[in-house]
Amino acid sequence: MKNRLIRALPGAVVVSLLVACAAHAPQFGEQSQASLASPSRGEGSYQQAQWRTAVDELLKTPPGGDAWQPFLLPGKRFADFELAGQSARAALSVSADGSVSILRKRFDKALPDVDRIAFSWKVDGLPDDARLGEAGKDDAPVRILLSFDGDRSKWTGRNHRMSEMSRLLTGEELPYATLMYVWANHDAPETVIVNARTDRIRKVVVESGAQQVGRWRDYQRNIREDFVRAFGEEPGPLRAVAIMTDTDNTQSSLRAWYGSMTLTVR
Repeated sequence: MKNRLIRALPGAVVVSLLVACAAHAPQFGEQSQASLASPSRGEGSYQQAQWRTAVDELLKTPPGGDAWQPFLLPGKRFADFELAGQSARAALSVSADGSVSILRKRFDKALPDVDRIAFSWKVDGLPDDARLGEAGKDDAPVRILLSFDGDRSKWTGRNHRMSEMSRLLTGEELPYATLMYVWANHDAPETVIVNARTDRIRKVVVESGAQQVGRWRDYQRNIREDFVRAFGEEPGPLRAVAIMTDTDNTQSSLRAWYGSMTLTVR
């Protein structure tokens, strides 16, 4: 019953919900593949420790908080994140096939002064006919998600109802605001896309179209400036960060790589 209800929950709400709820990266050879996949299938403690160490070295955040953890969404296919090397870069790779793959890190004590984020990614294709502003077509080959606290008294009744539904189904409220960096099929870079189901999720397009498919792309973003531009207010404390590849709405197949990421505070 719970699985059916979660499947019925608007996808954007679930994504935002999942989000809320580092040193020199390990080196691998060109196109090499580590034998270790994300510990989502009950692997032993030794493998889990290896995984966590490698991911912490690749995806660097301020001290504290939970370990990076894969999140398997009931009713959705999950494709494992794997440690891989691409063009002498350490990376996490995921082979999506009508699936939703999320890796998130939550902070027990929210980070009050987030500053910048640097990240890199690469894809070998885009989801078929995906449109980030359309419910039911909201797929992206790569995403970085940032979840913030804030004053929920500013919310509309609709957002309060969605948050309550989320709490009942999963035990976690909808975050006050979720900012995403995305690769879009059609929308121009720097476009801000408000989610079709809730205005508490807004996406900043940092890459668009197929021209750069197959190439590593590197970004440095000022989180505060992007949040203010997207939401029209100052960001609250940061509660969580995640990476996500999803092709479930369009039932597309593609492969994505996430290179090094560094999140800093002032």
